[in-house]
Amino acid sequence: MTDTRSNYERMLAGDPYVSDDPEIAAAQQRAITLAARFLAEFGDDVDAAQRTGRELFGDLHETAHVRPPVFVDYGSRISIGAGTFVNYNLTALDVAPITIGAHCQIGPNVQLLTPTHPVDPELRRAGIESAEPITIGDNVWLGGGAIVLAGVTIGQNSVIGAGAVVTRDVPADVVAVGNPARVVRSIAADARAGAAPGLDGVGPGGPARDALSGESA
Repeated sequence: MTDTRSNYERMLAGDPYVSDDPEIAAAQQRAITLAARFLAEFGDDVDAAQRTGRELFGDLHETAHVRPPVFVDYGSRISIGAGTFVNYNLTALDVAPITIGAHCQIGPNVQLLTPTHPVDPELRRAGIESAEPITIGDNVWLGGGAIVLAGVTIGQNSVIGAGAVVTRDVPADVVAVGNPARVVRSIAADARAGAAPGLDGVGPGGPARDALSGESA
């Protein structure tokens, strides 16, 4: 049976598609225009910037705060929950949906990358792409410069160290650091020990302490 869907429709369905497509280009240009307006308005009229942010993103909760610049493919496939703070220079390539939960802290220069490309170079040259969604649970802290790759889910309350590269799912209530990111500590264990989860509970000189020290959301 012939697939009569447009490339944009295939992309929205999560199927492989050809990226060199006028409909896709128009949607991307819309996002570029809105992101530029969001940045321009931010310094002079925060209320106008927030209205533009709600137009750019698919679902931006009224209590969420996003600091531009932001770099997105479409914006319309990104959901940001209540009370979440997103610092400067977020790159969120939302070919597939990106869901950021409530009360998250997203550090500067974080990258959320849903697109994937074929290993076969001939298919790459043909412009074939696909994507897998990214889900960030409630109360997650992504340290500055963290990279989250396609298809990853990060469970609620977890902390991802600065510069970590998250290539697979991270469970809830843990600290994960490194490239590739690996779990180094349970936040629940820190709490039982009476430590501040993810910070004071990480021993001096340990890998998690090194990754987290000096971070700001």
